[in-house]
Amino acid sequence: MSSFDLTGTSEPWVLIVPEGTAGIRRQLSELTARGGLVHHFDARDLMTEQGVFRTFAEALRFPRYFGWNWDALVDCLDDLCGEVTGGGAGIAGVVHDADLLLRTEHFPLFVSVLCQGADRANSAVDLDGDPLDRPAVAEHFVLGFRDFDPEKIAARIELPGLLVTAGDGFVEAALDPAEWH
Repeated sequence: MSSFDLTGTSEPWVLIVPEGTAGIRRQLSELTARGGLVHHFDARDLMTEQGVFRTFAEALRFPRYFGWNWDALVDCLDDLCGEVTGGGAGIAGVVHDADLLLRTEHFPLFVSVLCQGADRANSAVDLDGDPLDRPAVAEHFVLGFRDFDPEKIAARIELPGLLVTAGDGFVEAALDPAEWH
């Protein structure tokens, strides 16, 4: 397993693993023990773009003005309120049966958007480098696969601006700092 830390504010932002990986379960338990929250998502609810927007808006209590598009999803993931982040202790979003998403057209963009939102939430500065009026919030996403093929998954999410690493039992995704910072 990689050096992934669900309780900290360092990358990678998205970790793709076999469903039920013991190390991930331990980290999720540690996050909740620190007061953080784990939000579970069923991939069947995320099979369309509108399904992604609806499911995330409901689960993470997005504001009424949420724009129902990918940019708005990034903005809302960056600016989650304390009640869905454990008062700022951190948040992990866990997508179960993520194999289903692999064949959707929006899967690579979905992973990129999760990385963008988490990258911004995990920072204490805005896009211009100015300090924010809030601390960084640990925000990460775990996609659990029943049929885990790291090379196939990594190839599917290879996008400009994403750093994708496949290892023994995991695939990590984060933003390429040369492109995004």
